[in-house]
Amino acid sequence: MDRHHPPPSISHPQRSTVGVPETLDFPSQKSSGVGYGNTVEINFCVSCSYKGSAVNMKKMLETAFPGLDVILANYPAPAPKRLLAKVVPVVQMGVIGIIMGGEHIFPMIGITQPPAWYYSLRGNRFGSMASTWIIGNFLQSFLQSSGAFEVSCNGELVFSKLKEGRFPGRSS
Repeated sequence: MDRHHPPPSISHPQRSTVGVPETLDFPSQKSSGVGYGNTVEINFCVSCSYKGSAVNMKKMLETAFPGLDVILANYPAPAPKRLLAKVVPVVQMGVIGIIMGGEHIFPMIGITQPPAWYYSLRGNRFGSMASTWIIGNFLQSFLQSSGAFEVSCNGELVFSKLKEGRFPGRSS
């Protein structure tokens, strides 16, 4: 066969397209396979202990779709919550400092007689400091958590725990 000439074209009779579903080409899938060249990004709340779920999903996806690039990343809390979370340790240390040395601190800021609540905190130093520490840590943890587990494929969001209110699972 001569290499310089195209092969002869063969005409086929037209098929009826009634009742035949149309095949769609998804722009997010590359032609060399479902996994190859595609990127799945899993953004999750680190402080919510969702890392284990994200790692399990990454392993499952990489096993099911060889060549798939799965990226794990933290989904941060909103900026106001993050800022408040930075303030909590400062307040904790301030309260503990007042409990420990309030009789010296109050006169330095112009208060000659410490308020009544100071004496009740001072009466049980250990309990007051432990409570301050525990409540502050709880509050800081709450403020740093986003509760997110967001999955996107090639930049397109395919699952959102924030919107759905649940983790991804198998469809029934």
